[in-house]
Amino acid sequence: MDAFPIPAESFILGFIGAGKMAESIAKGVAKSGVLPPDRICTAVHSNLKRRDAFESIGVKVLSDNNAVVEYSDVVVFSVKPQVDKAAVITEEAFGFCCCRSEIERPSGLQRWSRWVEWTGHSRFIRVMPNTPSAVGEAATVMSLGGTATEEDGELIGKLFGSVGKIWRADEKLFDAITGLSGSGPAYIFLAIEALADGGVAAGLPRELALGLASQTVLGAASMVTKSGKHPGQLKDDVASPGGTTIAGIHELEKSGFRGILMNAVVAAAKRSRELS
Repeated sequence: MDAFPIPAESFILGFIGAGKMAESIAKGVAKSGVLPPDRICTAVHSNLKRRDAFESIGVKVLSDNNAVVEYSDVVVFSVKPQVDKAAVITEEAFGFCCCRSEIERPSGLQRWSRWVEWTGHSRFIRVMPNTPSAVGEAATVMSLGGTATEEDGELIGKLFGSVGKIWRADEKLFDAITGLSGSGPAYIFLAIEALADGGVAAGLPRELALGLASQTVLGAASMVTKSGKHPGQLKDDVASPGGTTIAGIHELEKSGFRGILMNAVVAAAKRSRELS
């Protein structure tokens, strides 16, 4: 089987699983121009809202998962790991990409070997995106497995790079990656909501408080990624002696703010191991 050529418009991309994540990635790929929507497909069985969501992008909605596999050159398995294999035809684990020519019936072992046994194919790339892919700001990590080639990696990197930033990492790190960037957006949503609630408690109108909280988190994240400074240094730059910021930081430290976030990542990583 020859490696897939670049540019990306030469192939058809299929999604097994038609949930929010698959929709976000398909939308980002199409919006970025990496691949036209008529070269993207998925299967929706009975959920009309899901069908409408993909058709509104211009994505082809096929009859079943087998049709997706037969029609596509690159298949993205976008199904949560706890989904029963009996409920689908050729998918099980969330966030796997397969650069493939043929996929057969499942049987199973463990991690990569399980996938090779299950599909009769070894050209897999595991990908962990997160929900900000919907707005082109995903944090995505991929790991090449089996006989996946560097050209396959470049292709998947181009696809997922169209919806944010992408890194490579060893497969053994993916549970921790899930706990941090996979689940992390939910932690930040909670933080934004809490900041806005604090603003309301201090007397701000709700809409203004939410807007300020959201933009503050966005701006702070941009400073970390663009300034090259350690976040601790950026924090110190804001916290003047005896000022308002250090008073707020003191309250966060008394409540164990950093420890709580660390514990959340570790708990999510542990749950990821249990599910896999």
